Amino acid sequence: MSAAFRIEALSASHNRAVFDCGVDALDRYFKEQAAQDVRRRIATCFAAVEIATGTIAGYYTLAATGVALDSLAPVLAKKLPRYPVVPSALIGRLAITSTAQRQGLGAALLADAIARIIASDIGIFAILVDAKNEQAKTFYKHHGFEALPEHPMRLCLPAATAMKFIK
Repeated sequence: MSAAFRIEALSASHNRAVFDCGVDALDRYFKEQAAQDVRRRIATCFAAVEIATGTIAGYYTLAATGVALDSLAPVLAKKLPRYPVVPSALIGRLAITSTAQRQGLGAALLADAIARIIASDIGIFAILVDAKNEQAKTFYKHHGFEALPEHPMRLCLPAATAMKFIK
C-alpha cells in the first residue's frame, strides 16, 4: 500500500456521502448506518483517508461476537473447551472505493484490523468475517481465513494464527 493513506477512527468530520465501492449494501451501510453503530457501541469503524485530499478510500468495522463450537472445523474444535460458544472478533465489513481498489489497501485495512484485535488483549479464539460475495471470499482465503464447514460465506482465522502474521 502506498503511504498516501492514514487509518483512523470514523468521526463526524469524515465525509461519507460520496463513498462508492460498487457494492450497494456496503455503500449504504457506511453512508447511513456506520456512525449510528459507533455511537451505540455496536461496532467500531475505521477509515482509510487519503492524506492529500481527506477523501475516504476504504473502511472496516469491528465488533465482538461468538461462534458456535460445533460450527468450527473439527480440527479446530477438538482443541477447545466444550463451551457452546467460542469468543471471537468480527470484521463485519471491509470496503474500498472503486478508485482505490487493486492498490493493496484492502490488505492494509485487513492487517490493521487484525493488529487492533490482537492488541486489544481481550480473550478471543478466532477472527471472523462474513464474505459478501465470492470475490470477497477469495480475498479472505488468500489471507489465511478458512470457511466454516456449514456456513461457506463465514470465514475464520484463529487468533493464534493471526498473531503469527502480526509478528
